[in-house]
Amino acid sequence: MRIKGALLAFLIPVAAAAQAPLSAIEWIGQHPPDGFTTPVLLEPPVSDGAERSAINVSPLEELAVAVGLVPNNMTGLPVDMWRGSDADVLAALISDVAVADYPAMQRLLYTLLLSEAVPPTGEDAEETLLLARVDRLLQLGATDPAQALIEQAGAQKNAARFARWFDATLLTGDEDRACAVLASAPHLATDYATRIFCGARRGDWQTAALTLETVHALGLLPPADLALLDRFLSPDVFEGAPPLPVPDGPDPLTFRLFEAIGERLPTASLPRAFATADLRDVAGWRAQIEAAERLTRIGALGPNRLLGLYTDRQPAASGGVWDRVAALQRFETALESGSADALAKTLPLVWDAMRAARLEVPFASLFADQLMTAPLDDPAAQALVWRITLLSHDYETPAQSPIDDDPQSLFLAALAQGDPGRVPAPDATARAIAGGFSDTASPPPDIQILLDAGQLGEAILRAMILLDSGAQGNPADLSAALTIFRAVGMEDIARRAGLQLMLLDRP
Repeated sequence: MRIKGALLAFLIPVAAAAQAPLSAIEWIGQHPPDGFTTPVLLEPPVSDGAERSAINVSPLEELAVAVGLVPNNMTGLPVDMWRGSDADVLAALISDVAVADYPAMQRLLYTLLLSEAVPPTGEDAEETLLLARVDRLLQLGATDPAQALIEQAGAQKNAARFARWFDATLLTGDEDRACAVLASAPHLATDYATRIFCGARRGDWQTAALTLETVHALGLLPPADLALLDRFLSPDVFEGAPPLPVPDGPDPLTFRLFEAIGERLPTASLPRAFATADLRDVAGWRAQIEAAERLTRIGALGPNRLLGLYTDRQPAASGGVWDRVAALQRFETALESGSADALAKTLPLVWDAMRAARLEVPFASLFADQLMTAPLDDPAAQALVWRITLLSHDYETPAQSPIDDDPQSLFLAALAQGDPGRVPAPDATARAIAGGFSDTASPPPDIQILLDAGQLGEAILRAMILLDSGAQGNPADLSAALTIFRAVGMEDIARRAGLQLMLLDRP
């Protein structure tokens, strides 16, 4: 099944639960479990006597079904991490937390969104939290996991769930499944364009055409939508006609309809989820690469997929994306050749290209292991390799041997080992980071109240917002965020976030 294949490329379980320090999910190159389990209500045994049986009382939240794609024993997060919080507050936090600049925060947000969890109590809390999770996944461009999450929760339960599921399937190419569901439950879609599209997809052209004629007669859709559906159902009639005007802010159905009539819309200016559609074979190589870069940059696509596209063939042009493709191909050739001179020449060029595209951490995750053992004589290249490997999953290994004794290198090495306070901080950001790792540091009182109440999910989201504030120049918020992560056992997240703040050139 396509969705399962896509999830295998996207989800990455944490290594072993017994490992320390506790780490959030690794998202690249590993695999989730083959299936997902849900609680099953079993019929109680028949009594042998007439005595009144004991009555067991359980809070209602214990009966809620945990929804998520990754089991808790892999994320390290409790199934009740949302308990005690207001669903509307959680939905706002999930929507607002900024993660674009730092992959450590991206990884943590995906962990929160995809980990198995029961909703908090309250009217409509389950629906509010589920839709917030799906909406944020779609906003991030993680279309396959969004589709799978809502499928697991039950895409047919109501129209709001079906609408999001249908949008996701349109972008992943699974719309026939959604259309099959709609055929058996037409009440799930009140939009006539959806019904016409699905009728045609299922081969029922007569019903689709009749519905479109009715919509025309009653004026139930805007003229632009009607013109698009006319061309979709009757392409021969409009052969040779001038292209339709490009719509502002098209939805996924409009996008697919334009694709179906041979007037495919570019996705660069559309929301990130549309980039998923460019990963299909219907898009050209350049469009596929640009879409993969866009999704990899936000952590919605594994770097190996991007690497496969980078190395698929030789670039036939120069400038922009083609310069990145050429730089990476030359670097990979030098790396495989074992030539120290070739590697010293190509590494700075590919690193500059990756920095320009803000793909430094994906690049490090792909090549750090090889770079750590590569033959290098050039001191500048050695120093660059050392900093690149600090952005990888194995940041503690290079930290054992600082490349030189300048203050920043010594601080980075100490930070990677979890003890930045043992060396002088070279700047204000480093001082704030060191403050977050201090043995005497404790979470802010408002966050401690959340932690004491077991509102772990909300506390983590608020810590992520504090880190974003800290990255923008508020040292107290930066220290507080790192302190919170460490207080809840996310030592790995705290170290990675600190290293990325120090090493990535973000405005």
